[in-house]
Amino acid sequence: MTLSTSELNQTLRELLAYLKKGNCVLFLGAGVHAPPPDDSEYDYPEEHRLPLGGDLAQQLSEEFGFVTHKEFQGESPRDLQRVALFVETNFGRNALVNFLDEHLKKNRRPSPVLRMLAEMPFKIFVTTNYDRLLEKALVNCDKEPEHFIYNPDSSERTPDMIDDPTPENPLLFKMHGDLQKRESIVITDEDYITFVQRMSDKDAVHPVPQTVRYRMQKWPTLFFGYSLRDYNLRLLFRTLRWRVDPANFPLSYSVDNHPDPLIQKVWQEKSALIAFVTENLWTFVPQLYKEIMGKTFTP
Repeated sequence: MTLSTSELNQTLRELLAYLKKGNCVLFLGAGVHAPPPDDSEYDYPEEHRLPLGGDLAQQLSEEFGFVTHKEFQGESPRDLQRVALFVETNFGRNALVNFLDEHLKKNRRPSPVLRMLAEMPFKIFVTTNYDRLLEKALVNCDKEPEHFIYNPDSSERTPDMIDDPTPENPLLFKMHGDLQKRESIVITDEDYITFVQRMSDKDAVHPVPQTVRYRMQKWPTLFFGYSLRDYNLRLLFRTLRWRVDPANFPLSYSVDNHPDPLIQKVWQEKSALIAFVTENLWTFVPQLYKEIMGKTFTP
């Protein structure tokens, strides 16, 4: 199925109706910390931004010598999972997480994009980011998120919200872990293998809270800050829908200024699972904010 412009506009209008009620599962990736374009009216200084995956891998590679190691000559120093596995294997898990702690915390602040999204009436936030900037943005909006973190231990029951999430008391799930819970971080190849294995666990110990999985079957999912060219994200999306008829899921949306044409063909045109919105976050989110909140965002 190929969406024409008019069909895409219609699906966006349908999405907007969900968003105004907060009935949407919002997935946030590292791209919400990306710099604004040169002609943007918003400012996000480099010293406040988090490094994106490739840049973080490069820094990690240089810090621990992956880039000069004789056994790995010719390998990309920007492959975060590979470089992280090298560091963990040769220097230990603590060294790896200490590096993340240092580079993802010091002087970092939520971007204007993240602040806008936090202010909107979303009830469920899911992020693969390890930092605490989303929590900070939500608290700054006088919200009280109920916080859940991925647990690699399959023997422990998965906690969940007792009451339904609300815009004032949203559910926040850290799908790839949190810096303040060191064992939860999903970053190496081996971490991802464990993570995927856990996706087949029974309901009581499934790593994703039941509220999130249930709402993903009823509400649209909106991806911000991701490229679906990322194999791990596509695998994650598939695993969350294992053994469930795709017809039972509402359409999902990915805001991506430069979607990969092959991925777009498979996921939008062939499978009809995701509609791609080809806009820059720094353009789309302020428009969305104005439409939902009825005002222009003031930095």
